[in-house]
Amino acid sequence: MADATPLVMNFAKLRRGDVETVGGKNASLGEMIQTLGPKGILVPPGFATTADAFRAYLTANDMDSQISTALNALAAGRATLRKTGQAIRELILSGEWPDDTRDAIITEYRTLSKTAGEPDIPVAVRSSATAEDLPDASFAGQQETFLNVIGEAALLDACRKCYASLFTDRAISYRQIQGFSHTQVALSVGVQQMVRADTGGSGVMFSIDTESGFPDAVLINAAWGLGENVVQGAVDPDEYEVFKPFLEDETKTPILEKARGAKEIKMIHDRDGTPRNVPTSKAERAAFVLSDAEILTLARQAKVIEDHYGCPMDMEWARDGKTGTLYIVQARPETVQSRADVGALKSYTVTDPGKLLIAGLSVGNAAVAGRVCMIEKAADIDRFVDGSVLVTSTTDPDWVPIMKRAAAIVTDHGGRTSHAAIVSRELGLPAVVGCGNATHVLHDGQDVTVSCAGGEEGLITEGISEISVQEETLDALPEVKTKVMLNLANPSAALRWWRLPVDGVGLARMEFVINNAVKVHPMALLNFDKISNDDTRDEIKELTTGYTHKPDYFVDHLARGLSRIAAFCYPKPVIVRMSDFKTNEYADLLGGHDFEPQEENPMIGFRGASRYYSEHYRDGFALECQAIARLRGQMGFDNVIMMIPFCRTPEEADNVLAVMKENGLERGKDGLQVYVMCEIPANVVRAAEFAERFDGFSIGSNDLTQLTLGIDRDSDALAGLFREDDAAVLWMIETVIREAHKAGSKVGFCGQAPSNDPAYAQHLVGYGIDSISVTPDSFVSVLRNVAKAEGG
Repeated sequence: MADATPLVMNFAKLRRGDVETVGGKNASLGEMIQTLGPKGILVPPGFATTADAFRAYLTANDMDSQISTALNALAAGRATLRKTGQAIRELILSGEWPDDTRDAIITEYRTLSKTAGEPDIPVAVRSSATAEDLPDASFAGQQETFLNVIGEAALLDACRKCYASLFTDRAISYRQIQGFSHTQVALSVGVQQMVRADTGGSGVMFSIDTESGFPDAVLINAAWGLGENVVQGAVDPDEYEVFKPFLEDETKTPILEKARGAKEIKMIHDRDGTPRNVPTSKAERAAFVLSDAEILTLARQAKVIEDHYGCPMDMEWARDGKTGTLYIVQARPETVQSRADVGALKSYTVTDPGKLLIAGLSVGNAAVAGRVCMIEKAADIDRFVDGSVLVTSTTDPDWVPIMKRAAAIVTDHGGRTSHAAIVSRELGLPAVVGCGNATHVLHDGQDVTVSCAGGEEGLITEGISEISVQEETLDALPEVKTKVMLNLANPSAALRWWRLPVDGVGLARMEFVINNAVKVHPMALLNFDKISNDDTRDEIKELTTGYTHKPDYFVDHLARGLSRIAAFCYPKPVIVRMSDFKTNEYADLLGGHDFEPQEENPMIGFRGASRYYSEHYRDGFALECQAIARLRGQMGFDNVIMMIPFCRTPEEADNVLAVMKENGLERGKDGLQVYVMCEIPANVVRAAEFAERFDGFSIGSNDLTQLTLGIDRDSDALAGLFREDDAAVLWMIETVIREAHKAGSKVGFCGQAPSNDPAYAQHLVGYGIDSISVTPDSFVSVLRNVAKAEGG
């Protein structure tokens, strides 16, 4: 580069090191055009004005001293932020372009139009501060963007407005928070050929899970029309999540999540070319914006960009409505999770929460209690009470000054990549976004508890609940020989445990995923015409919208729900227990009452293995098998091990294994292992025979204790007798471990006793248990108890 920096530079001449010249946003676009084009990353062409052009504009109009005087008055408290920003913006907007700068902009614009074959090509005009998009700060959204700008005069006017936006109230405030000197920050303007996303779609994606920091995921948000609605949080977008390690294998479809957003509006171009919002059609609301192929294409592009930059990235994409081509229109370093302390884990627990008031998407994993302060428009932000829970419809950068003073944030609209979510994450605040009608359900002065501690769903409950915080330093944990694994049920919370040094998942409860992600009884989907309740039929129709074959809904949602559990610790083993509802619990699923018998004692009734080969549920079990086959095959999670619950006899095991084989799941084929729950005394007495049929045992201490001692575990009257450390129960555990090991089978233990009682851990280690599986909140205490037991 020559010593004299040009006033305008084509993107194709820029590299990532040109941040001081054209800002991070424009430097990144140039970097991608130059280096990633050959790798399939398409970036619309354009050019950027330089920081020298900005400074020349201020100097030519004699503005430097006037701006400094205004900012000094603000710093000294002699002027308000609002008046200072307004005065500087009006000053900049009143300036005239130096001839050389104006000519340079017009020349590049004409060249861009000629290349595109149009006389006046529509362009997006975006601000790019020279201190923007650095790894330790995000200025995203602090300055203005103008879309579908057409013609030379309109372009010059938009560039002037971008210059003025360096001194919006929000930009001045943000620089003060981050400690950047106003005079050291200049502004470059990026002028980029428009993608016709107004008739296509657009959105935001991150090459990292934004809430947990899980590094092996790509998160994508998508909406119809132009992308400003997604960024501003004005629309509830579709959300997709993809597992990065499998993206190089094009035979796999590792989509962990597909959540359809409401997408009630879309931004299009009006007749005069200006952007405006219009309602979406019913068809658009019911459809996903992206196909599976497009989801995977974008995820692969995210991985290419991340690999090139060497850090997690925050990207914006657009799909041209005419050609269907996918473009990357922005890319910058992710600035929150990538800087989080991976050596520490902080978890929150809400004790005795009040009545659920409303729910939405959780941002972060914290919880806080406080008083609602309802602010419906930016003009009213002066009445915000510090330390309150900010409740509003949506936020934009004008809200940052009060967001940093809030205890938590709740919005009606927006997804995980909306402005409210990004700023809350950066400020370390819990937020619940996309609630729908929080501004109607909640009221000013109301005491509430905001919890993001339970997974993807954030909850706002009534009253001030007690909140406990547990923090662990992970680099100080002991190493043990016995494998310590997790019991998991909630897929939405699974990724947050990726930092724990676990040996896998010892128990993933399929029934929890069915109950929460599927919600419908599988036999009701297979026999839809036999559902007797009209309201139930309508509800199932709504859930299965877009599925011509309703059973596919069950397989899709079950496989994806389990995939999040399989992903967080891949390639370590994840043992998935096939559905273990009791008949009364199956009946509570949508449509379930038409397909379940009424039993006097469901606990020891028609449950577990006996259902899987019965004509009453065999076809339902086939759908469960199809979900596992998809999970291990098409999605790629070959670390999944199947486990059969409540298997009473070896002969029953043979029946189940035969049905599995009919559905493409054969023990030993493609590395498939099958375990059995050890929860019936017969599993111990006939352990050698069970070991011939299964690769391992998992001791379910609750049922084993119940059936060994003959005690209903739900009986309050007998609670004092229900002891997992009873000599008879311990004999059962010791015996099955000994017999299984003789046959070469592994044995694990699922239960909380080792976390509460170090002596119990001593027993298990002494018997030679292979693994112990516990809930995440007990993992550290169990690990330490096991270390003590192994140390004698």
